[in-house]
Amino acid sequence: MPDPDRVTIDRTTPSPALPNLLGLPRRRLAEALAPHVDRPYRVEQVYRALYEHRAEGFDTMTDLGRALRRELARHFAIRRPEIAARHVSGDGTVKVLFRLDDGATVEAVDIPDGRRRTLCVSSQAGCALGCRFCVTGFWGAGRDLTAGEIVGQVQVADSRVVDSRVVDGQTAESWPAGDADGLNLVFMGMGEPLLNLGNLADALEILFERISWRRVTVSTAGVIPGIEAMARWPRRPQLAISLHAPDDERRSALMPINDRYPLDALLAALERWPLAPRQRLTFEYILIRDFNDAPADADALARRLARLRAKVNLIPLNEDPVLGELRAPAPERVELFRRRLAGHGLRTTVRRRRGEDISAACGQLRAFGRSPRGFRHSRFSF
Repeated sequence: MPDPDRVTIDRTTPSPALPNLLGLPRRRLAEALAPHVDRPYRVEQVYRALYEHRAEGFDTMTDLGRALRRELARHFAIRRPEIAARHVSGDGTVKVLFRLDDGATVEAVDIPDGRRRTLCVSSQAGCALGCRFCVTGFWGAGRDLTAGEIVGQVQVADSRVVDSRVVDGQTAESWPAGDADGLNLVFMGMGEPLLNLGNLADALEILFERISWRRVTVSTAGVIPGIEAMARWPRRPQLAISLHAPDDERRSALMPINDRYPLDALLAALERWPLAPRQRLTFEYILIRDFNDAPADADALARRLARLRAKVNLIPLNEDPVLGELRAPAPERVELFRRRLAGHGLRTTVRRRRGEDISAACGQLRAFGRSPRGFRHSRFSF
């Protein structure tokens, strides 16, 4: 069996010239196919082949005539990310390293929980934000993923397109079967989703046909223009905001983006976010020992969120060598923080550690095949 920790990235393969149909919503698919099809229902047949049957090539679209299949194959391609490596945690979490057409790589994580699953996908091949607690940011910026690469992660990780393949010596039958009713989708992988808003919107338009918007969550570091744009969408995913500190000084030390979108402006934008009657905004708060984990910090956080219909997800820091001396608080310190928030009436949960033994936990996803950028110098002492 190949060593899954040794990944070779081929940078010599040129990007295929033919445009990829995967990732095109109905309207854009119709525009692309218009010169090649003479009946509108053919667009729907191709659409269903891409997103319901997950066709790997035009030859499998047998409800189309042979001449049309040849015509489409001359002008278009169907490409999904390729699996470069697969790691399985002792707790059942599966981390997949995907190789993209240009040799860039991204990671996605499949987290089983009984009959339910949560799939954590990436929106960029790297991240420019450089958050101090995030391994992805240590490697620096990468390009935006296309809508096809986003949808493709979901399709491939959901296993149906790899049913007959062998992955790292294991047949794909050992993967969980695709189950839309039990699948939750979170954009908490590599990259800032709201800096890739156009491709995210196209991907979600497609994915919402199979997965309810109620079971899709987009996490942002606080990109206000993206939040305001997404608030106008007719169908919106759940929104999660990476907060991690109750004041601007410490948040800017952790998250350089706070210098551009400080807390007061961010929270004001979130007050305008349309919520359904029982819906809440989720605030993610990474707990770092002796930095943001004191009872007084919990009190300050509660005051910050007092005007919002909010819930807080506490995440003890997932440690990694590239994060230096940053450490997670002791469990009793985490529980004290949780109780303090609950005492203020805030619905609060503590995220379970999943996939830590394979570096698949929150903040641990990384790029491969290029040198790290490192973190920018912080004016704050950790």
